[in-house]
Amino acid sequence: MTLSPLILPRSLKDAACRTAAADGVATGAPRGRLAPSPTGYMHLGNAWAFLWAWLAVRSRGGTLVLRMEDIDPQRSRPGYALALVEDLRWLGLDWDEGPAADGTVPDDGCDLREQGPCGPYFQSARTALYAAALDALRDAGLVYPCYCTRKELRQLAGAPHVDDAGAPYPGTCRHLSAEERARHEAAGRRACLRLRCPEGEFPFTDGLLGRQSFTLEQCGGDFALRRSDGVVAYQLAVALDDALMGITQVVRGRDILPSTPRQLALLRLWGFTPPAYAHIPLLLDGQGERLAKRHQSLGVRELRRQGVGAAEIVGVLATLAGLRPDTRPVRPAELLADFCLERLPRHDVCLRDLSRVPEWLRPLC
Repeated sequence: MTLSPLILPRSLKDAACRTAAADGVATGAPRGRLAPSPTGYMHLGNAWAFLWAWLAVRSRGGTLVLRMEDIDPQRSRPGYALALVEDLRWLGLDWDEGPAADGTVPDDGCDLREQGPCGPYFQSARTALYAAALDALRDAGLVYPCYCTRKELRQLAGAPHVDDAGAPYPGTCRHLSAEERARHEAAGRRACLRLRCPEGEFPFTDGLLGRQSFTLEQCGGDFALRRSDGVVAYQLAVALDDALMGITQVVRGRDILPSTPRQLALLRLWGFTPPAYAHIPLLLDGQGERLAKRHQSLGVRELRRQGVGAAEIVGVLATLAGLRPDTRPVRPAELLADFCLERLPRHDVCLRDLSRVPEWLRPLC
């Protein structure tokens, strides 16, 4: 659908111009990103996603950005950011911009030094940019306060669990009068801010799944731009950062697929060209559950402690993806010559699919 772009504040224009100048003449090579959240140690599911994102860029001679998505102050920790950098390097993955891009990792707990023209590369240091982008949407009449709690939304939508896209929103507060809003605030209710979503389809071609098209109603309706505690929401931060950092290729898990139309809407409203998206299958444990931080025995740091080598982990991941016939150890750089996204499976992959399960994987198979 066609959306009229907003008039952006100068701070955002300047950031976008700096990115364009840094990129120089377009070469056709992708500019991708690794975007971990430092809310815990890296697990095997993270390594799976980061490996394919890295290969998708490096196999085409592109530029890779490391961005720390530490926007949630209650869950993010500097120590986890340092551990993520260490574990990525240990696995054999590198990057051109962001924290410790030159390979220097402090061993004394000091802050990670950033390199690159598009920083800051920690979302917690980009709040002024998010506020400016939110103000542009608000000035255009596209933002309204919502006083519903998460519990109320689950009850209204009949959804017992909130997925990665959030609870479906039925539009409860979309048409509140000024008097109704005043009553909620007098009662001590804190509002989040939601986008008044445009109607219509948001089509895009996924690099792995092919043509996709969704309405924003199918993706949960009017979505949050800022939480009730004042923290900017994932959709706004990620969409804006991808635009200002000049990201042209996003490779991420298929669980994030419902977020893509939301981010497309924001990018078009701001007048930015969206990146190309590819949503890869998820890595599941032996019971068919998505790997998460609760799988501590499959944390990369724990596997290192047990003596499992980085090449052993990469070999298993490559075999699960159908890129190699067996689980012999391999370094990421050895997969570059024959890699293309289209070779990855379209369905989720389970650890028990291995014909020969290594001893270190058996507890979860």
